[in-house]
Amino acid sequence: MKKVVLTVLALGAMSFLAADGAALYKKCAGCHGAKGEKKALGKSAVIAGLSADKIVEDLKGYKAGTLNLHGMGGLMKGQVASYSDADMKAVADYIQTLK
Repeated sequence: MKKVVLTVLALGAMSFLAADGAALYKKCAGCHGAKGEKKALGKSAVIAGLSADKIVEDLKGYKAGTLNLHGMGGLMKGQVASYSDADMKAVADYIQTLK
């Protein structure tokens, strides 16, 4: 019984700690639009419709400082500096839901 209770508690804790893509996207919406429909600062590509894998790849490139699409590398590096891999995946998955 103890093992079952501990397992349930651990699963609950993991879901609590799971990255919340919607919450993370609030930081992005100011430039990319509520539905990812805008070119950020009139420069970037529209992110709505990009695959989650492409979004994660780009976010990792920005974080590493190796990507500078449309001259947005410095700005985006600051935006994603604190994102973990799980955060990047969560926000990319959330962007996929935007219509």
